[in-house]
Amino acid sequence: MSSPIFSVSHISFGYHPDRPILQDVNFDLQPGRIAVILGANGAGKTTLLSLMLGWQKAWTGEINLTGKRLNDLPPRERGRRMALVPQTEHTPFDYSVIEYVLMGRAPYLPPLGMPTAADTEIACRALAQVGILALAKRPVPQLSGGERQLMLLARALTQITPAAGMADDAAGRLLLLDEPTAHLDLHNKARLIAIMRRLRDAGVTLLMTNHEPDVALAVADDVLLMETAVSPQFGTVEQVFTAEALSRVYQLPIRLVEVDGRKRVFWE
Repeated sequence: MSSPIFSVSHISFGYHPDRPILQDVNFDLQPGRIAVILGANGAGKTTLLSLMLGWQKAWTGEINLTGKRLNDLPPRERGRRMALVPQTEHTPFDYSVIEYVLMGRAPYLPPLGMPTAADTEIACRALAQVGILALAKRPVPQLSGGERQLMLLARALTQITPAAGMADDAAGRLLLLDEPTAHLDLHNKARLIAIMRRLRDAGVTLLMTNHEPDVALAVADDVLLMETAVSPQFGTVEQVFTAEALSRVYQLPIRLVEVDGRKRVFWE
């Protein structure tokens, strides 16, 4: 097995000293796989992402990115290695889609530097990759919810694409997605899942938070099952994604039923 791109070891954290949200979290993300953090609302999924991004400092434990302590890496190097696709993001100005996506090039630019033609080419490739290159000149406020989510994904891809002359190490790139399907209709969910699979096949590692077991089942290689203030379970879908575990996480009777050769989630 190759070295993990990201390691979380014995992490504990909470916003109040007497109320831990995360307790003894342990997992390794292997390159070129899709992992899903699955749990009910309030289980700490988004909090864990903020720790992985270095926005919060854990009470205990260690986080490593490509074999190095996360806090020892300069912000620019972190920004070139991993990027976040948030649930939503407020846009105060009427940027065009291409202008917004080009913000992903910030880790490669000098202070007050402007994107180059090469940066624009990278941004256009990312837009094409997610299927919205035709919207490049459209103002962001005119996008639908699904188009906006794809734009955020394109910006993240633009951020982790190396500049000319840098080694193009797909296995060293990580995308973090926070509930990316939460506000999408069925068509756009399927579209996003297909894009995620293509990125994985290209060697990119993806970690997605979600609270929909069916979405996790459709895309995940690995699952981190989270319960509030309880050490999570991490493993492959086959190891962790069981009716018993899901019933405990969601406090609801859940069955896994095979339909047309694929598992489906049913709840009562």
